This record gives sequence, structure tokens and C-alpha cells, in this order.
Amino acid sequence: MGDVLSTHLDDARRQHIAEKTGKILTEFLQFYEDQYGVALFNSMRHEIEGTGLPQAQLLWRKVPLDERIIFSGNLFQYQEDSKKWRNRFSLVPHNYGLVLYDNKVAYERQVPPRAVINSAGYKILTSVDQYLELIGNSLPGTTAKSGSAPILKCPTQFPLILWHPYARHYYFCMMTEAEQDKWQAVLQDCIRHCNNGIPEDSKVEGPAFTDAIRMYRQSKELYGTWEMLCGNEVQILSNLVMEELGPELKAELSPRLKGKPQERQRQWIQISDAVYRMVYEQAKARFEEVLSKVQQVQPAMQAVIRTDMDQIITSKEHLASKIRAFILPKAEVCVRNHVQPYIPSILEALMVPTSQGFTEVRDVFFKEVTDMNLNVINEGGIDKLGEYMEKLSRLAYHPLKMQSCYEKMESLRLDGLQQRFDVSSTSVFKQRAQIHMREQMDNAVYTFETLLHQELGKGPTKEELCKSIQRVLERVLKKYDYDSSSVRKRFFREALLQISIPFLLKKLAPTCKSELPRFQELIFEDFARFILVENTYEEVVLQTVMKDILQAVKEAAVQRKHNLYRDSMVMHNSDPNLHLLAEGAPIDWGEEYSNSGGGGSPSPSTPEAATLSEKRRRAKQVVSVVQDEEAGLPFEASPESPPPASPDSVTEIRGLLAQGLRAESPPPAGPLLNGAPAGESPQPEAAPEASSPPASPLQHLPGKAVDLGPPKPSDQETGEQVSSPSSHPALHTTTEDSAGVQTEF
Repeated sequence: MGDVLSTHLDDARRQHIAEKTGKILTEFLQFYEDQYGVALFNSMRHEIEGTGLPQAQLLWRKVPLDERIIFSGNLFQYQEDSKKWRNRFSLVPHNYGLVLYDNKVAYERQVPPRAVINSAGYKILTSVDQYLELIGNSLPGTTAKSGSAPILKCPTQFPLILWHPYARHYYFCMMTEAEQDKWQAVLQDCIRHCNNGIPEDSKVEGPAFTDAIRMYRQSKELYGTWEMLCGNEVQILSNLVMEELGPELKAELSPRLKGKPQERQRQWIQISDAVYRMVYEQAKARFEEVLSKVQQVQPAMQAVIRTDMDQIITSKEHLASKIRAFILPKAEVCVRNHVQPYIPSILEALMVPTSQGFTEVRDVFFKEVTDMNLNVINEGGIDKLGEYMEKLSRLAYHPLKMQSCYEKMESLRLDGLQQRFDVSSTSVFKQRAQIHMREQMDNAVYTFETLLHQELGKGPTKEELCKSIQRVLERVLKKYDYDSSSVRKRFFREALLQISIPFLLKKLAPTCKSELPRFQELIFEDFARFILVENTYEEVVLQTVMKDILQAVKEAAVQRKHNLYRDSMVMHNSDPNLHLLAEGAPIDWGEEYSNSGGGGSPSPSTPEAATLSEKRRRAKQVVSVVQDEEAGLPFEASPESPPPASPDSVTEIRGLLAQGLRAESPPPAGPLLNGAPAGESPQPEAAPEASSPPASPLQHLPGKAVDLGPPKPSDQETGEQVSSPSSHPALHTTTEDSAGVQTEF
């Protein structure tokens, strides 16, 4: 296969690719430098003016997955060099990079892994037919004849294929359909996390980068959402280059590929992957260079902003007033005729699956806590609490238990509207909503942990523990109802803006864009780094449609079917000391309330005990989040028993718990596993909420990523290398994104 690369990617063509890549990067990075000053000014202005979202009722966990292994197991992987299937021990660490080992012994001996795969930008395919269709579409004219040997043969009927439009593909298969479903949920979680690669706490670099991407693509007449805005900055840059370079390269090389259709397909996949790696390395070097440059001048820019903040704001408002006078009549007509009539339809399409997903999050949380309460009571009270609370603390990061929540978003459709508003894919909205669901679940669990830990300080009896758990659950559900309403309404506003603003800009471009340069003279030269005509123009366009969007979301909040609170109601923090409780050290349930401790003795503090604790933690790492789900739950609630209709309707549940106290039940056969299927969705109580200002639509939806370090076994990033049995595989170091996600290219 190496001959394919040397034949089609000789030195002359590689040089041409490097020059073309350099040209695209130079043009983009100029947009990035321009947007950096604007983002820095906006960030500092936001800090000074203090505007922001209302205070959340739920707490948030600072380090959600501290050195945890989410999932592990064996699967078969297809080796393209030997064209054979090999068994692999695979695990997903806290940063969601899929790690592949020869076997479990290799992992335990800390042998370097075969590969660490960053799955940003990938799609999961569950059949070879799906894969062949995508391959045929990516390289026209190579569709194999009926009855001919396919490009890939699976030894079982349960494949999972990771497909990327530019990078290499990965082929796995499982022995059973259940294993396929399990791994599909896990890998989809990896993709969801890795796609969300730009940290939300990056208040300058993140907005500057996403705005630069949007401005660059609009300069190429590419409006609307972009499906490949996923991964870290370098991955996104590589996708941007390949979007322009790929078609040109395909047109040039496709006629020169030799062999049967299947062989030509293999050759193109290998060529595309090799080019993608070249582009990635070049983009990485150039972006780091420009990022270092703008960060060096940042202190001087900050000094100017602090000194002249009022003058910069005045100058920007003057510019905005002039642009508004010019564009407002045209923009209002465009909004009235082409956007306003469709806002209710778009909103309804977004709200139905999103509300169902958040309701499912509530139901899953309720069931898990209720089942835990039943199990703790039947198994001896506080002695088993630590074991079950440790499992509950990772509920939001359990791909299988959260799958029912995520699946609700898969029904999102924008039929007709998607083509009208140039929405290339709804995946960006699905994944953003799913990330919100995971965050809200973890916030609910962490708040429950914190409040329950406070109650345990009172030394409750077995009966009191049951009541305490239920009381805390009721409080947390009320907080969840409020926060989830705020999050959903903010998500709806962002999504509506992200759909409508590019559409309006495209409609207005023929009559307005050519007139924008004449407004440049209104900006003082000293402020030119912080005020851009193009950005101010887009803000004016935003304002023309913002009123209609806010009104639509406000009217939707009155409809009870979506469980949204009205903006006119304000809920003050009912637990003023709750946030102070969260400032303490993280709760180690396994150590503090272990079944060997009798009554929940505190963790030992001696060095020997700490070493023992570390050994025990490492020993259980591989199964710390996802356990074996085959065994039945000893004391699970009946599937026919629905959760309460409201947070306060708990008489029936308390009766169940009281019966559990009196029941003479045998010791359980295993730990707490999945709860029973959820019943009808409980309706939240009417609770007030503060209205939250809309987030900027000029930033794309992918946002927050957990800032965690790389997992064991290595701090390096590894590419898949096939080695002989007598030697360790060589490691190919590439890059590490800001979230610590290892990337394989």
C-alpha cells in the first residue's frame, strides 16, 4: 500500500498540497487575528458590566471524571495491512480517547497501546451497506458491481465502523447484538465529547476562533451550519482546509487510480488520510505560531481597552447607529417575509425532542435514587451507602444509562426548513442538547451528593436515612426543574439565532455587503483592533430578529406540555449555603462510607492507608463507571410503578420504602445495577425563573469541554502502529487538545 502513496503523492504533489494549505491557512489566520481583538474587548466589557446568566440552583462538579475508566471490553478490529481481524482489549478513559491494546495483559503491564483514537468528526455505522454507500458517494464512479467482493468482510453480523470524510476509517465487530448496542452507545459518547473540543471557559480564544471560521466561510459564500465544526482548533482547521482542498485533489487523482472498484476505494481512503495528516501537522504549527503571537500582544491590547473602554463603546455605538440606519429597512422586510413566519415551526421542532430528553433525564435520576434507597434500606443502611453513592456519582457519564435520554434527540427533524435555511445537518443541535443533558444530570447528582452528605453528619438511623434520602431527592428535583428550564430556553434561543442569522446574512449580502467598506472611516485608528464593521453589521442584523425569537420562546414557556417556566417569575436561591458546601474537598464515598467501616468512619490519613487506597482505586478503575448489566437488580422498583406526578407526591414511594424496612429479604446477589424502566414523565411544580439574556449567536454551539489530563498508560498521543510480536509498537506523537484528549492521526 505504500506504493500507492509514493505514486500519487510524490514530492511535487506534496509540495503543491503544502502551498495550497499554506495559502488557505494564511487567509484564515488573518481573520483569526482580527477576531481576537474583538473577542478580547467583548470579554473585558462583559467582566466590567457584569451581565450574565441567572444563578443556577444546582451545583456543578469541578472534576467529573478524575482518572476514571468509563468502559472497557474486548472487540475485534480489522487490520488493514494484514487484512485480518484481531481481538483487542479496548478501554475508554476519562478523556474519551478510545485506547486499543493487544490484550488485557498488555494493559496491566503498561505496554504502549496499539492506538489512541480521537473520534471527533467521525460517524458510527452499524452495517457494511451503510459504509459502502458512503464510500461510493465519496468517490464517484467506483461503485462495485452486484455480486462482487465488498471492500470489507465482517466475521459476524454486528459491525461498528468509524467513518470520517477525510481521515482513516476504523473497523470493529462484536459477537452479539447486545455487545454492538453497548459499544455503539459508548463510542457515540466518545464522539459527542470529542466533537465538543473547544472549551467554553476560553472567553477569548474560543469565540475568536469560531467567529473567524464563520467569517472565513462566509467570505467563500458558505453560509449556514457546518457539520465539520468539531474537535479541537487544529482538527477544525484541518477540516476547513480539506473542505477546499479535497474536491480538487479528488478530481485530479481519481482518474489515475487503478484496479477494481474496491481497490480504488481503498487507495483513495489511504491517500485522503495521508493528506489529512500532512494538513494537520501544517495547521498545528501555523496555528500555534499565530496563537503565540496574539497572546504576546494581549497585555498591550488589554491596557488600551482598560484606558479607553468608554470611548471604544461610544465609537462602536456610533458605528452601529449608522449601519442600522442603512440596513434596518431592508433587514426588517427580510425578517418579516422570510424568517418570522417559520420561527414557530423551527421552535416546535426543537422543543419536542429536547423537552422529552430533559424529562427522561429527570426520570432516570429519580429512578436511580429511588432504587438506591430501596437497596440501601434492604441491605443494612449506611454500611452500603458508600458503594451505591459511588456508582450514582458517575451516572451522568454512564453511556448506557444515559442512552435513553440521548435517544430522544434523534427524532429531531427540520423537514423543509433545513433546506430553506441552509442547515447542512441537525447533528450540531442534537449533540449540543445531549451535552446539556449530561451536564444537568451531573449537576443534579452532585447536588444530591452534597445535600445528602450534609444530612449524614446528623447521624441518622436506618429509618431516618430513608426519609433523608427522599427529602433531598425532592429538593434536587425542584432545582433541576428550574435549571433545566433555563438551559433549554437558552438552547432554543441559540439554535434559532444560529439558523436564522446566516440565512439573513446570505439574503442581505447582494444589496448590503458591498456597501460596508464605506463605514470603515467611522472607526478611529486606535480602536480598529476592537471594532470591526463586519461584526457590527452582524450584530445589527441579529437585533432585527431577536425580538421575534424572544417572543416565540416566551410564548412557548406558557405551554405546560414543554415544562418551561415563565420568564416573568424569579426564583431566588433557596439554599444560600449550598454553594459554600460545594467548596469543600470532593466526597469519596467509597472511603468514607465503606461497608467495612461499620458506621461510615472517615478516610485514614496515614501514608500507608493512602497507598492502600490508591492501590484499591487503581484495581477497580476498569469497571468504575460501567458495570456488568446482565444481572438483575435485587430490590428494583416495579416497572409498572410510575414516578410521582410531582416532586411532592411521594406518599406511594415512602410506603414502598417503609415496606422495604419491614420485609425480610435475603442478601442481594450483586451491586445496584440499572433501575426499572421509567413510567410516565412527572410534571414539575410551577416554580419561578429569572429571564436569561441570549447567548451570542455568532459563536457556534459546540462549547464546554472538561479540562482533564491524559489517561494512563501514556501522556503521549499515539497513532496506530503494527509491530512484530517481539517488539513494542512505535509511538507516533501528534498533538493534545486543550481538554487533554489524545488525538490519533
